Amino acid sequence: MELAQHSGGNLSKEQLDHYETNGFLVLENLLSEEDMLAPRQAMMEKVSMIADELYADGMITDKLEDRPFEYRLAELFKGMTDKDFLKYGRSWRDRIPGYFRLMSNSKILDAVESLIGGEIFSNPVYNVRPKVPGVAAGAVPWHQDKSYWPDANSNPVITVWISFVDATLENGCLHLKPSTHKKKLLQWHEESSTGTGYTALREDQLGNKPTIALPVKAGTAILFNDRLLHMSTPNQSAGIRWSVDLRYQPTDQDPMVNHGAGFLARSYLYPEKVATLEDWLQEKAERSPE
Repeated sequence: MELAQHSGGNLSKEQLDHYETNGFLVLENLLSEEDMLAPRQAMMEKVSMIADELYADGMITDKLEDRPFEYRLAELFKGMTDKDFLKYGRSWRDRIPGYFRLMSNSKILDAVESLIGGEIFSNPVYNVRPKVPGVAAGAVPWHQDKSYWPDANSNPVITVWISFVDATLENGCLHLKPSTHKKKLLQWHEESSTGTGYTALREDQLGNKPTIALPVKAGTAILFNDRLLHMSTPNQSAGIRWSVDLRYQPTDQDPMVNHGAGFLARSYLYPEKVATLEDWLQEKAERSPE
């Protein structure tokens, strides 16, 4: 991928070179506890909504309201089936203000700007992922993100993967194959083992590039190209591996409206059109006229 020319942003030449060569970049401690507070509250709000529904349906007798962020959702579904959990989806895209604050965070946008320039569209394919222990959907097979938008003129799309707890080998951290972002989109199939229909690749399609596991601390971001081969393993811990994957692209690319409503996150040409929280809540891509 040729990087955008005359772009701003805050990544160093060494970081840009690493991304261009390997197709990914790890930004340790990108987000502070303060940065993560609003999106964590949004996640907890969603968990409380689920607990209320489980309680109303007679599935639980205790909403576990005093349990810590990392454990509450796992304990709510303890002893239940994959189907019970997947009723709520393998990932979430709720319009809760804390998620918009995360997607609009200037630290994230500054890093993305280094890669694609300052006219940035926040792609509608964002996912809040609670990787639950013992649930088949927690394991994500080898794939390329671009398999989810194969016909879109959307290269480059930058994925920004952020862990909200420490991601470890035990709880299912990200694994990837460096430098595979220069591959074409591979012929994928829909896997059937998790009941979620993830796109997946066969073992014989993965090539001979080594696999790198990326355990990271909470607040660390991993940026990668939408053609890079990656996966994650099952969660073998007692808690939730909470992560969010966000996607950004230049404003002159396909907005992928068939996947939902994205929004204008940054613009130097049209700053008056950058979406507000109210616009996003109303699923508008740009700021509403006064």
